[in-house]
Amino acid sequence: MKKKPSLEIWFVTGSQHLYGETALRQVAANSEAIVRELNGGGGLPVNLVFKPILTRPEEIRSLCLEANAAPQCAGLVLWCHTFSPSKMWIGGLTQIRKPMLHLHTQFNRDLPWAEIDMDFMNLNQAAHGDREHGFLHARLRTQRKVVVGHWSDPETREQIASWMRVARAWQDWQGGRFVRFGDNMRFVAVTEGDKVAAEAKFGFSVNTHGIGDLVAVMDQVSDGAISKLCAEYEALYAVAPALRKGGARHEALRYNARQEIGLRTFLDDGGYLGFTDTFEDLHGLTQLPGLATQRLMADGYGFGGEGDWKTCALVRAMKVMASDLPGGTSFMEDYTYDLNPSGHLVLGAHMLEICPSIAADKPTVEIHPLGIGGKEDPVRLVFNAHAGPAINVALMDMGNRFRFLVNEVEAIVPPHSLPKLPVARAVWKCQPDFKTACAAWISAGGAHHTGFSYAVRTGHIEDLAEMAGVEVAVIDAETTLRDFKQQLRNNEIYYHLAPGLGRL
Repeated sequence: MKKKPSLEIWFVTGSQHLYGETALRQVAANSEAIVRELNGGGGLPVNLVFKPILTRPEEIRSLCLEANAAPQCAGLVLWCHTFSPSKMWIGGLTQIRKPMLHLHTQFNRDLPWAEIDMDFMNLNQAAHGDREHGFLHARLRTQRKVVVGHWSDPETREQIASWMRVARAWQDWQGGRFVRFGDNMRFVAVTEGDKVAAEAKFGFSVNTHGIGDLVAVMDQVSDGAISKLCAEYEALYAVAPALRKGGARHEALRYNARQEIGLRTFLDDGGYLGFTDTFEDLHGLTQLPGLATQRLMADGYGFGGEGDWKTCALVRAMKVMASDLPGGTSFMEDYTYDLNPSGHLVLGAHMLEICPSIAADKPTVEIHPLGIGGKEDPVRLVFNAHAGPAINVALMDMGNRFRFLVNEVEAIVPPHSLPKLPVARAVWKCQPDFKTACAAWISAGGAHHTGFSYAVRTGHIEDLAEMAGVEVAVIDAETTLRDFKQQLRNNEIYYHLAPGLGRL
């Protein structure tokens, strides 16, 4: 996984001086204990860092500005141990630009019924303080995640961990860079989009380099580095005999190795998190990158075919979310259907570029004609994706807003062998059913390119949309077409009005 520097989440506790210094010392000790136990309990993907108790407006504003400026801070977990009058927080909350999770918990799990006195009540009144904060967050239209439950509850910890993964991806996007080699495929609508609006909304930039800039880097790759990488291919994958050293097509494998090393060098030197290319713009290349792209994606780079920079950025974000989870994540395309009345299925694939992180078994390295692009036969990994629950996610520019679209699916073992299909592929059933899912997807303007993941869940994408302040529509087991279409109509009104609300 191509990573940025180690990240942390700040644990921020609100209180006040009304209850005296002894109470504040206890608040601090309890907050530190929660942080220590959460970090020590395992399962948190980002380290939680205790911050001093906040009791005055100037302290709160200072910490929020510090968080904004700290590249290692991916977000804040906010909790009110006692009552913390929220007018003190206006100066800070109107400045904060990092994701925020409001944890509604309390230090003790069980009430000591026989010992409760007013000192206990004053000290342990998160029920009071968090409601005060809930009002102010709502009043200011503050984007935040609310998690409720005792901090030791496994479900609460998992919700915090899930949000942390999204905050990690969001921080990765901030200042992130993606490169397009050439433009998008000609005449295609959904891969277009407003890159200025995307940078303002999501924080990442997208810029173009001519394919010749990549070729110049590829030309500098040494024969020794190519031979070493080819040996790695033979050690990791089932390489077709013709592509092995001494085989009739070995030079094609060597060219792919040159592509991979060149791409990796270009991306690393430029600080890019992902890239796009298109078969219509390959001047100076003899192959459309296949195996090279698949392996870079497996290492965590984002990718989008045919210049699809939105899906490229989305795949990168999903890779970052899922980097500590099993299952795999890939660029994907809804390619063709099996419409047998006994059960409708989707066959997902692409020309070449499906990530081996989702492979059921060891991939094979093969070479076949591509049929489009007018170049030499490209090398690619071929495999079936494994079975299991997954999601398909698209990101579209709707003109006045961006929209995330999610379909929950069930990937299955292909019901028949595919001996003549020379690309990696996945087969899945749509939730709630094929007809409803496809009608809803098309009604929502869903793209044919997606991020496909067994590790990322719908809740992650909902949290990402919340952080960005953009629309998300979900197609799952409970979806009905009537309600889904009404939701889209309602969203048209809301997202037309929402920019005018801002922070009030």
